[in-house]
Amino acid sequence: MRNSVKTSLAACLLLAAMACNNNSEKQNTAAAATSSDNAAPTGQSGVKDDASAKNVVQIAVGSKDHTTLVAAVKAAELVDALSNAGPFTVFAPTNAAFDKLPAGTVDGLLKPEKKDALTDILQYHVSVGVFKTDMLQDGQIIGQVNGGNITITKKADGIYVNGTAKIIASIPASNGIVHVIDGVLTPPVK
Repeated sequence: MRNSVKTSLAACLLLAAMACNNNSEKQNTAAAATSSDNAAPTGQSGVKDDASAKNVVQIAVGSKDHTTLVAAVKAAELVDALSNAGPFTVFAPTNAAFDKLPAGTVDGLLKPEKKDALTDILQYHVSVGVFKTDMLQDGQIIGQVNGGNITITKKADGIYVNGTAKIIASIPASNGIVHVIDGVLTPPVK
């Protein structure tokens, strides 16, 4: 009789432990699902640091004149790559520069099926290395991340990229430099 009581008691304890374990697993699964839904960005873009100098992405995000560029960088999933150590030189078109493009161009490029084309265009605006304005020379050719090249032209009224996009400001970043430009650079057809 004692053995059957012990066996029954052991079985009850085992069932109770299993029930607690199942509830715990359900809670952990629910917590994981909730945290992934509300999760902060992962990767370099998820690092919170309000004390250091801003990186090239943070500079663009903080600019009211670069909301179109920021939307494009997010759509192309390049935020983490451009938040890394670099160094990068980013030629950052303003919203007004994007507005000069034919109607529907930006909206079309932001569609998921155009991600590759958008990525190519955005990478054509990025160089590996830091090219400050005092380092830029007339006729200088700079390789871009997408494999294409840009050409620097110095004119009386300023420095131009590919002869059409004028550098209107330059902002140092923790991982490079951002040259604000008044035109969108179009990569040559491959």
